[in-house]
Amino acid sequence: MEPDDLKLAWQALSRRLERHDALQAHVLLEQRKQKALTSLRPLFWGQMVQTLVGAPFILLAVLLWIRGGQSADGLPWTTVVAGIVVQLYGIATVAMAGQTLHRIREIDYAQPIVDIQKRLATLRRTYLLNGMLAGLPWWFMWVPLLMVMAGLGGTDLYARAPGMIWTGMGVGVAGLLGTLWLHRWSRNPARPRLAKFMDDSVTGTSLRRAQAQIDDVARFEVE
Repeated sequence: MEPDDLKLAWQALSRRLERHDALQAHVLLEQRKQKALTSLRPLFWGQMVQTLVGAPFILLAVLLWIRGGQSADGLPWTTVVAGIVVQLYGIATVAMAGQTLHRIREIDYAQPIVDIQKRLATLRRTYLLNGMLAGLPWWFMWVPLLMVMAGLGGTDLYARAPGMIWTGMGVGVAGLLGTLWLHRWSRNPARPRLAKFMDDSVTGTSLRRAQAQIDDVARFEVE
């Protein structure tokens, strides 16, 4: 083979290898993106469950309003306040679950990695806010819930047991303040491991896995 022919053959082989490497890299990136999408499925179903959990709170409040309308004496003001709190909690729980689901649907894995990372960051912020609105109120949410259920049975729980109501609210407020203090305390730079543990515990396993998969893709593209 002449030197020129050998050079041309070598160049053709080099181009084929480059195309093969590019194709392999593309396949690998798509596989990792698909893994990230699969990782978010537990989060998706978790939000569907949250919707189902929030709906009964709204239903309980509606039933309470119906009963109040049918009663000649109406509802005690304390029971009305409890009903409003329970209804607002149910609406907020369902709304935040819907917002989180919307953020999940917004993620298009055909977009550039930077855009996907931004969408995941937005999803994380929404999920954290969702967790605070749905979880933190449970320090005292059980009190108005008991009042509403008692009201459905025709009983004014506040009139019957005011001490229990105020004690429950006091314990709830103390627990909520303690939780907020613990979160702030854990953010101290002197405790980086604790801060990471707290972040991981509130972020959720499925979202962390999706972020890890996309970060791997980003590093692979850079390399």
